[in-house]
Amino acid sequence: MRRTDLDFLGKAKFLVPISLCLIIASAVLLFPSIRGLNMGIDFTGGTEFTVKFADHVDSEAIRDALGTVDAGSLDLKTSKIQSAGTNTYTITTQLLNVETDESVINRVEATLKSRFPGASISRELIGEQISQELAQKGMLAILIAMGAMLIYISWRFRLRYAVACILKLVHDVVIALGIFALFGLEFNLETIAAFLTIIGYSLNDVIVVFDRVRENLKLDQRRNIFDTINLSINQVLIRTLITATGTLAAVIVLLVIGGPVLRGFSVAMLLGIVLGTYSSWYIGTPILYWWARKADKGRGREKA
Repeated sequence: MRRTDLDFLGKAKFLVPISLCLIIASAVLLFPSIRGLNMGIDFTGGTEFTVKFADHVDSEAIRDALGTVDAGSLDLKTSKIQSAGTNTYTITTQLLNVETDESVINRVEATLKSRFPGASISRELIGEQISQELAQKGMLAILIAMGAMLIYISWRFRLRYAVACILKLVHDVVIALGIFALFGLEFNLETIAAFLTIIGYSLNDVIVVFDRVRENLKLDQRRNIFDTINLSINQVLIRTLITATGTLAAVIVLLVIGGPVLRGFSVAMLLGIVLGTYSSWYIGTPILYWWARKADKGRGREKA
């Protein structure tokens, strides 16, 4: 028989302070002088090689060839490789300074021509200004997504639900970014796509809980808000766990076989699932409970 008596809100008084400490620590790690994010090629600029091969070549063969080039501390196997037509690929590397990286750039071209006879190569420098614009637009996309969600949830539910959702999302994103900074994981456009996916996934999870809270308040107006929230979480618990487990399994497979190129995306998705599920129970609902208590104090009835 399904249990409906697990006390989630009761444990929140211990877990919310821990989450606040993690948010503060993550925010500190994001300062460039402390740790900062390891910005990828999309945001730092670099040298882009356009290579026209004489025959069909697999991208993994190109990556293996790049791995043999002596580039000092830079791992060229993590370069972005994209198809640009028949037997043509663009290879974007973090070799930004033409003067100091000239010898490495020449070695890259020599290696590709030696490994793939008949290949013709052209190169182009991607400036930092363009990269900074991409970074600004990526962060703007995240902020616009959060703003749109705030407006929609305020209209669909009430303002207190929307604020709880946004604060929960801030919790998830900031801690995930802090982990990226701590371990030096590459932050690129694919990672921003993962963070936008995280926002959607996390929002969907908490809205399911909030919708059940609102429904239960209508069904039994004598039950207080504390018990109603706990009951609502318990009622959707199995659904939440099944959804999270299924998605988590797919992301773990992607993390294992995706290689270095998809590592940032996979880790961001993994963090989003774990943090999103946790914060639905122990961040979003406690905020809703606190707001409901404060807003309805003295009315003789706690409403949400």
